[in-house]
Amino acid sequence: MSKRRRTAEATGPMTMADLAALAGVSKITVSRALSENGVVSAQTRERVRTIAADHGYRFNVSARNLRLRHSQTIAVIVEMTPSVNRPMSDPYPLALLGGIAQELAAVNYSVLLTTRQGAFAPAVHAADAVILLGQGAKLQAVHVFDRLRLPMVVWGAPSPGDQHIVVGSDNHSGGASVAERFVSLGRRHPVFIGDTDHPEMAERLAGFSEFLKRRGIAPVVVSCRPFTIESGAKAAQSLVRKKVRFDAIFTCSDALAMGAIRALLELGLRIPKDVSVIGYDDTPLGAAFIPPLSSVHQNWHEGGMLLARKALALFRGEKVKSETLPSSLVLRAT
Repeated sequence: MSKRRRTAEATGPMTMADLAALAGVSKITVSRALSENGVVSAQTRERVRTIAADHGYRFNVSARNLRLRHSQTIAVIVEMTPSVNRPMSDPYPLALLGGIAQELAAVNYSVLLTTRQGAFAPAVHAADAVILLGQGAKLQAVHVFDRLRLPMVVWGAPSPGDQHIVVGSDNHSGGASVAERFVSLGRRHPVFIGDTDHPEMAERLAGFSEFLKRRGIAPVVVSCRPFTIESGAKAAQSLVRKKVRFDAIFTCSDALAMGAIRALLELGLRIPKDVSVIGYDDTPLGAAFIPPLSSVHQNWHEGGMLLARKALALFRGEKVKSETLPSSLVLRAT
């Protein structure tokens, strides 16, 4: 049997050493010839690839990158369970992903996207770094994905004593801006709706409560999860059912705010005459809602780009610091 007619049945699956022997070159030359970016002559590249095709050889890029500890891939883990009511196509996380992908594409990096259910797949372990979108309740997700032992950057809010690199919006200032708006409108009985086990939501409530406390006002806090329109509606209905006195509602997401408004309107309350409502995230759906929703704006696209830059810097061994982006209150009709 000639070298050119070697078959897998005769000698087992072809290795890179076999291919190098057939082509009359070294294994490193084979690696370069089969790589998209390898430096090798056009003639040698064509010869090696032709022989590889003849013998059904497939270059294992992942294995090579694992050996080199450089995969040109950043794993992005979305810490949420997608559902019909909270799909992956929502502005969060889609807008963040857009910024991440744009920044990584500029340096020839790939994005490996997964949710927490698939985060321990071999491909994630092979990534150069991890971007975690969402810290989870009580930082649960952060602690779970520390087990990957990869450089990690997190979208969220800084937590006391936590040493992770975090990129996020100024949630404290965002909450305070909502409180300031309510006070300027003469509202004295505000409600906060959200899940404060999450660091971002806790910061929003802290900014909101601290501003109100200086004016002698204490908000009612309603714990609510998940962040969906349905949950917001149920929270508002419970306030009315329990005869809680309120004239303003601040929710930790636009979806919750829209659900609350829908329920209040159905109960005969007027928005904003009877109850002022402000959401968080400034989503396109909120802007198009009837009535158009006032909300706190986060620059997710810029945040995504920052996450990518910091993940790459961590992988390169550079010193990296957490960073907080400004937030701003967008006033509409509620």
